[in-house]
Amino acid sequence: MQITDTFKGKILVITGGTGSFGSTVLKHFLQSGLSEIRIISRDEKKQDWMRHTLQAQYPKYANKVQFYIGDVRNLDSVRDVMYGANFVFHAAALKEVPSCEFFPMEAVRTNIIGTDNVITAAVENKVERVVFLSTDKAAYPINSMGMTKAVGEKVVQARAQKAFDRSGTVLACTRYGNVMCSRGSVIPLFIEQIKAQHPITITDPNMTRFLMNLDEAVDLVAFAFEHAEPGALFIQKADASTIGDLADGVMKVFGETEKKIIGTRHGEKLFETLMTREERLRATDMGQYFRIAPDGRTLNYDKFYVEGQVTTMADEAYTSHNTNRLDVDGVVEKIMTTDYVKEELERRPHIFEA
Repeated sequence: MQITDTFKGKILVITGGTGSFGSTVLKHFLQSGLSEIRIISRDEKKQDWMRHTLQAQYPKYANKVQFYIGDVRNLDSVRDVMYGANFVFHAAALKEVPSCEFFPMEAVRTNIIGTDNVITAAVENKVERVVFLSTDKAAYPINSMGMTKAVGEKVVQARAQKAFDRSGTVLACTRYGNVMCSRGSVIPLFIEQIKAQHPITITDPNMTRFLMNLDEAVDLVAFAFEHAEPGALFIQKADASTIGDLADGVMKVFGETEKKIIGTRHGEKLFETLMTREERLRATDMGQYFRIAPDGRTLNYDKFYVEGQVTTMADEAYTSHNTNRLDVDGVVEKIMTTDYVKEELERRPHIFEA
């Protein structure tokens, strides 16, 4: 990923910066021209671990990172970290589907109210650009996590134009599919089951999921910062595979074991959607990415009826069923791009055969 002069001498805030995604963003931006990177999260143990890791592995840049204990649910703590900042990447979220199904109001407080707090604090401090992290589960949502992330997107879009008019703050969103080997994802589970010589547990072998590595996801963030417009939504074109092929690919790398079909979990879909049919009408193909313009209509619907606007959706959504589908060998090649899999193989180098 190329970090441009856009960030030189500027201050970046990362909410949820101790999570798998936020920490990868930090790693990529650490050696850029940013003068300061601020991490806000509520987990002091993870912050302490990250501080010591940075001092050990990146001593030249460790002092660039400042840590703030806080929660996006608390507007005052978000205001504190925003003071003097130029850019914000909002990664803090509750994002495990089953947890949000059992505790939906907790998801509301973090994914919706927390997003609104970030916007309020950013506008008050005249932050230049804020990029919000969203998920494919926000498109046609059927579970609490997806629903709250979808409303979070709507909050960004609803406030985007006024935020720009009032303080010059540009609000934009990124929406991504499954990030391989991130917290709570299935590949580390499969690997641990193989290591323990237990059967791999598969929800539905025909279920499809997008596959992105963390570096690709960070590339999307950087692209969004570079091309942000008020209320825009950025999506990266992504590979996908069936869960059955994903399991076979992991076993091809780490060794064979039995497969056990356990059925879908609370709130899971057969396939994921990154862009709805309605959004596809407003999408611009930018090569590796789509940029979706916000719906610019006002509450004055009469003029649209008079003009006779009829088309409301494209023929097809962009889903994990109709994107580039990887076979087992393609899955192996894809998962080998992740640091997690490489590190696991370094511990057991005799298992992998190219």
